[in-house]
Amino acid sequence: MPDEIKPNLNEAPTHDAQLAAESIASGEEEAPKVNFDSDYAAAQQFSVSEVDRTGEGAAAAKEATAPKYKASTPAETKTQAQSTGNPDDYIELAKEVGNSRTEGVTNVSDELLQQALEKGQPKK
Repeated sequence: MPDEIKPNLNEAPTHDAQLAAESIASGEEEAPKVNFDSDYAAAQQFSVSEVDRTGEGAAAAKEATAPKYKASTPAETKTQAQSTGNPDDYIELAKEVGNSRTEGVTNVSDELLQQALEKGQPKK
């Protein structure tokens, strides 16, 4: 069923649209009839191209989006920290952290560090 267009002079975006709305409102021109259902059905026909209705469309899309350069596969490297078991390594590390100006202010004494090292030792 065709719908009738009722132009509004206040909503006309361009001068030409205003003139057309005035002509329709005065009766000089007849308002166009629009059938939204048939227009929608016709638009659905155009929404899919002929190429996409065949297998060629998928092949063309794959070719168009294929990478131009082959990416190399990164080599896996495994790093394991060697446990020294030497408490002096931890003392030096604790001193570096304790003297850091960007970290929180801490007071790490040798006595406190020694207690931490003793607590970290496995029971015999």
